[in-house]
Amino acid sequence: MERLFFETKFLAGDAGEIEGLAWPFATPDRVGDVIEKGAFANAALPLPMLFGHDRNDPVGAWTEATEATDGLRLKGRLLVGEVQRADEVRALVKAGAVRGLSIGMIVNKYAPRKGGGRTITKLQLLEASLVTIPMHPGARVTSAKSAVRALELVAAINRIAAAFRN
Repeated sequence: MERLFFETKFLAGDAGEIEGLAWPFATPDRVGDVIEKGAFANAALPLPMLFGHDRNDPVGAWTEATEATDGLRLKGRLLVGEVQRADEVRALVKAGAVRGLSIGMIVNKYAPRKGGGRTITKLQLLEASLVTIPMHPGARVTSAKSAVRALELVAAINRIAAAFRN
């Protein structure tokens, strides 16, 4: 029996598009905080994309924020080719050295959680940063690719499929 294996990797492409799960719902972060769905309802866009929560180190902008069933999902663009630091951060994401996301916020409404931490029901989202180690272990970059890379993958799959038909 012959087997065919595909290995795919998401790359930070030339256009700098990036997506991530900024805060998973229903699970606490490292200090016990839980943010409930609905807390991000008034997120103002575009949202600054920082590196390591350094307000003097903007590397892009988040242009979409969606409260999905699993958490707050963000889409944006690193300012590749426009901001030197964004090029460096893109290289770190591409190498897998930076995989986490972390949010900066002002908490407006919360209740203490038994055992520590808070249940946050209302907040003001100030920024979302690319980080090496996020406060919430599930907050991560899920995709950093360009449309060009996606087309290259489709072309490669089509070439392999054609080879098997022959």
